[in-house]
Amino acid sequence: MDVLSDLINLLNDKDKVDFKAYLKHKNKRQDVKNIRLFEVIQTDDINAINKLYGKLKNRDSYHALRKRLHDSLLLFISQRTFERANQAVYELLRYLVVGRYLLENNLTKLGFRSLDKAERIATENEEYNLLQEILLLKLQFAHLNDTIDLEELSKRFIWNQTQIQREAKMQLAYAQLRKELIDIQLKGKVIDLTQFIAETIQKYKISMLDFMNYKSLYQVLYLANEYAAINQNFKLVEKYVSRSYQFIERKKEESSIHMYYKIYILYYLANFNFRNRNYAKSTAILDQISSILSDHPDYWNQFYYRQQLLYALNLHFSGHPTQALETLGHALKQVGKNVKMEDAYDLQICLVMFQTQHHDRQARAGLLRFHHSDAWLEKKMGMLWSIRKSLLEILVYGEFEETDLASARIKSFRRRYRNYLLQTKEEKVLDYVSLLENFFTHPSVVHKESFQQKVYALLALEENSDLFNLSFIAWLVARWEKATTYEVTIQILKIQDEEGVFSPIKMT
Repeated sequence: MDVLSDLINLLNDKDKVDFKAYLKHKNKRQDVKNIRLFEVIQTDDINAINKLYGKLKNRDSYHALRKRLHDSLLLFISQRTFERANQAVYELLRYLVVGRYLLENNLTKLGFRSLDKAERIATENEEYNLLQEILLLKLQFAHLNDTIDLEELSKRFIWNQTQIQREAKMQLAYAQLRKELIDIQLKGKVIDLTQFIAETIQKYKISMLDFMNYKSLYQVLYLANEYAAINQNFKLVEKYVSRSYQFIERKKEESSIHMYYKIYILYYLANFNFRNRNYAKSTAILDQISSILSDHPDYWNQFYYRQQLLYALNLHFSGHPTQALETLGHALKQVGKNVKMEDAYDLQICLVMFQTQHHDRQARAGLLRFHHSDAWLEKKMGMLWSIRKSLLEILVYGEFEETDLASARIKSFRRRYRNYLLQTKEEKVLDYVSLLENFFTHPSVVHKESFQQKVYALLALEENSDLFNLSFIAWLVARWEKATTYEVTIQILKIQDEEGVFSPIKMT
């Protein structure tokens, strides 16, 4: 995509009006075409762009205009972002710069007063690197101030160095783990993730104390979420979830600078609760996010769509399918050019899943919205996402009796993913695909006890208690239960919640 378009898509409607006013104020001549270029890029009107310099436009002038508009956009966005998101840091830097200037000009009392204010803000906002500069300045000029307790100041300096080292260790480990996760998700790399995480934590000598600030906790929960998703077991990360609740409860007041991390932490907690079937708690946390987004609209576009997706999933699996579909439909209607492709695709694939479970033929049309190849989806959305999308596509064809297409897609699935699934010890997926193939070849097989027992054996596996895995298996059960996949899914969930394990006897 064009870089200028990407930058313009970051602006909301008010920002666009303010940016044009900014350009108008900045322009010294009346014939400057930057505002016109800004307007036509928003409309994707190639003919209008060509008219900027006529049919024989000067390409050098055109690209110079684009470069100036690009630079103006970056400057405007940086100023606007700083104004909105970093007021505390802005104030901190102001006191720091003024304090240094005053001390260098022998106004010691006023200089230290400014540094005291800067230190307070830096401590409250956990800006340890800036706090380091402030404390170094105080140490440098301590001999000019009789009221300074040098021993106490030295203790604060040493404490802050510890915080910087702790944060640095977390960053090193986080960077290494993120890189491995990307290789696993997008490149199909096969490693023992549990062992790798343990080795990384040991390598950097990280303890649970290192997790206890907003940024570090966000990083830990991100990694925990991805780890649990890969293992399809969200109970593996319960201790991190428990500590996160304790941290949020203690932090009753937080700076606006922490809000980005707080929203993410709440989102991950909502997701953990949903995946562990605690729908009420998940929804309550999502309500908290709604409240925060109302007070901090700058984060709306970044979090709204994934929040709505979780709302819909909670409604769907807790027995409110109509409201779930309405929630998804409303969110999809609001998707525009400035929405992340990943968020839009997650909403769309979820809608197709819901429609398939209700035998809604719109699911077939919904598949057509995914124009890209499997390779492209693996790169952009991840291996797990692409595998689930391919399986869902097979079920959609099967749901509406397009068995030839379903069988062809199964062959394609095996060619593409068989080796990867064997390497990652996910043979159960291949077992599931074999059952699908058997059904499409001989539909009457679903009434045989031996076939049903194989399907029930998949349901008995602990990892298949995952909501999404369970939904795929429920599609096969629905073939002989003469019910919709949704009705079967809800029945299986009810049995598991009551019994703790799945009992096929309760299906009848």
